[in-house]
Amino acid sequence: MSQSLSSNYSLSELLACVASRLLEDNKAVFVGTGLPMISTMLAQRTHAPNILIIFEAGGIGPQVPVLPISVGDSRTFYRAMAASSMHDVMSAAQAGFVDYAFLGAAAMDTYGNLNTTVIGDWEQPKVRLPGSGGANDLGSLCWRTLYIMRNQSQRTFMKKLEFLTTPGWLTGNGAREAAGLPAGCGPYRVITQLGVYGFDEQTKRLTLLSLHPGVTVDEVQANSDFEILIPDEIPVTEPPSITEQRILREIDPTGLVLGK
Repeated sequence: MSQSLSSNYSLSELLACVASRLLEDNKAVFVGTGLPMISTMLAQRTHAPNILIIFEAGGIGPQVPVLPISVGDSRTFYRAMAASSMHDVMSAAQAGFVDYAFLGAAAMDTYGNLNTTVIGDWEQPKVRLPGSGGANDLGSLCWRTLYIMRNQSQRTFMKKLEFLTTPGWLTGNGAREAAGLPAGCGPYRVITQLGVYGFDEQTKRLTLLSLHPGVTVDEVQANSDFEILIPDEIPVTEPPSITEQRILREIDPTGLVLGK
């Protein structure tokens, strides 16, 4: 980017900018509450003015004026192409019309499989989590899924999940197709407080793509229960620009997600 970069930014601002830059113009993105919403609104106001935003409650193609508090907020329908329904937007994903979807999780394994159901034994769990919601549908059917996990650790990057809620690459290359999922879709990027990750083309294992400023490879590996693939050369994530920061504050003026 040719814009001046900020030297004073929060983790939330960094994650929002990183996620935003991954989105392409003239694509459809299924958006959830919080950072995914802010990231997509930032993309729409910068490099992707023609992005099609889809909300779970049925808002399709809105021009959201300011950060909504949920996917059912009336602002998710502002100047929208359609005020539709959950059935219609999930059907759009099933039909192959959704390019990107944002997901989060309590835990992930090396193949990008997600657990949002239970921590510990199923019958007597330590923690009962919210469950799938629409995440399994989106992880199964959208072309590229983006994960935002701001607390990478050995407890969230797990060698073996205690429950598989949403499929990533399952057990590796070809496993999704063998399970009956559409060919050509699956996890695309993982964004954490430490860096940005993708998945190896051959093995589908998690691969480091960039380190956030001030983070080391040793920190990345120490905060994972499984081995992360590390390339020979690793770029540093570009910080937010001053322009991006200004727009983020316009999107979230009360600091609902970004904080004050």
